[in-house]
Amino acid sequence: MERLNAVKAKIEVAMPSKNKDQPSPSQKRRQELIGQANEIRQKQAGGKNARTSKLDQVKRLDEQVRSRIAEQKTAKAKVPYKSVEDVDRQIAHLDSQVNSGTMKLVDERKALADISSLRKVRKNFGQFDDSQKQIDELRAKIKEIKDTMEDPEQKAMSEQYNKIQAELDQIKAEQDTAYKGLSSLRDERTKLHAEQQDTFAAIRKLKDDYYSQKKAAMAYEREARDKARERREAENKRYHLERKKAEAERLLSEASDPAYLEEIRRATNLLVFLDPSQKAAEKTPLLAASGLTAQAQRTVDASGLKGTALKKKEDREDEYFSAVKKGKKGKKSTAGAATTKGYNCPPSVVEDCSAMGIDPPMSAEDVPAVIEKVQAKLNSWKADQAAQTQKNVDAAKKRIEELDKADEEGANGDKTDKVAEDLSKASISEKQEA
Repeated sequence: MERLNAVKAKIEVAMPSKNKDQPSPSQKRRQELIGQANEIRQKQAGGKNARTSKLDQVKRLDEQVRSRIAEQKTAKAKVPYKSVEDVDRQIAHLDSQVNSGTMKLVDERKALADISSLRKVRKNFGQFDDSQKQIDELRAKIKEIKDTMEDPEQKAMSEQYNKIQAELDQIKAEQDTAYKGLSSLRDERTKLHAEQQDTFAAIRKLKDDYYSQKKAAMAYEREARDKARERREAENKRYHLERKKAEAERLLSEASDPAYLEEIRRATNLLVFLDPSQKAAEKTPLLAASGLTAQAQRTVDASGLKGTALKKKEDREDEYFSAVKKGKKGKKSTAGAATTKGYNCPPSVVEDCSAMGIDPPMSAEDVPAVIEKVQAKLNSWKADQAAQTQKNVDAAKKRIEELDKADEEGANGDKTDKVAEDLSKASISEKQEA
C-alpha cells in the first residue's frame, strides 16, 4: 500500500490533477509558493522608482566598465608581451647583442629598431595601468551606489524570494523528471494495483471461508438442537400416549367392575348384623377378576389335617349367652329389666345406615322396618347392577374419546388429569344418584 501511494504521488507530480477543487500535494505547494512570490513582488513594487534611477546609473557605469575592459583587452591583444618585465628583458637582450659587435650591420639596425618599438610598448603598459585604475574607480562607484540601495527588509524579502524561486525550480525539475518516467510509473502502478487486488481477494477468500464455516457450524448446531427438540417432543408424545393408554385402561378397568359393589357389600353386612339368620349362601368377591390381580402360587391340601375347625361367632348355631352380673338381693330384677329394655346400636351400623339414606334403628322394634328398607335397597341395586355397569363402560369410552380429541388438538397432560378427575366425579355422582 505504501509503495502504491508513493508511485501515485510521483504520477500526480508528473501529471497535475485537472480538478482544481482537489489539487495534488505538489500542485498545492506550487500554488502556495507562487502566491508568496507574488506577495513579495507587490511589496517590492513600492520602492521601485528610486531603485530604478539608481539601477540605471549602475547600468551606465557598468557599461563603461565593460567597454574599457574590452578596449584594454583589445590593446593587450596587439602587444605580444604580457607585462613590463617581459618587455624589459627583451630590450636588455637586444641591447647586449648590439653592444657585442658581432652582428652584421643590417641585423644591428634591425635590433635597434626593435628596441625603439619595445620602448614605445613599454610606455603603453603605463597607459594600461591608468586604464585599470579608471576601471577600478568605476567599480568602486558602482559598489557605492549598490550599497546605498541595500535595505535590510528588502534584502530579507529578496532572500525569501530567491528561496521560493529555488523551490519552484526544484518542483519543476521533479515534474520534468517524473514526466520522463511517466510510462514506467504507470506500469509500476498497474502492477502494484494488481498485487493489491490479489491481496484483497485473498483476504476476502479467508473471510468467506471463515463465515461459511461459521454458518456451517451454526447450521450443524441448529440441526442438532432441532433433532434434540424433535427427540424430546417424540419422547414427550410417547410419554403422553403411554399415559393416555394407561389412563384409558384404568378407566375401562374401573368402569368394567360391577356397579354398586360397595353398596351391596355394605347392605349385606348390615342385613347380616340386623338379622343373623339371613346369611349369604355363597360369598362372592367384592371385585370381579380382571386377570391382573395376584394369584396364589400354591394351594394347601386340608384333607390330611386333624382336629376340629374353629368357626366364627356368627357361623356357630348355638346361642351366645352373656354372663349376668351379680349384686345385692334387692337389685336382681333391676339389672334384668335394664337388659331387656335397652338396645345397643354400634357406630358402624349408624354410619352404614346414614350412607344408604336410612334412619338407624333406635330400638328393637325399629329393626324389622330397617331390614325391609335395606333389603329394598339391596334388591334395587342388584337389579340395576348390569345396566349401571354398562353405563359406566359407555361413560368411560366417551371420556377416552374426549382424551383422544384433546390430544389431537394439542392438549397437555393437565387436560388428561382434568378429564380423568371429571370422570371420577361423574361416576361417584351417578352412583349417589342411583
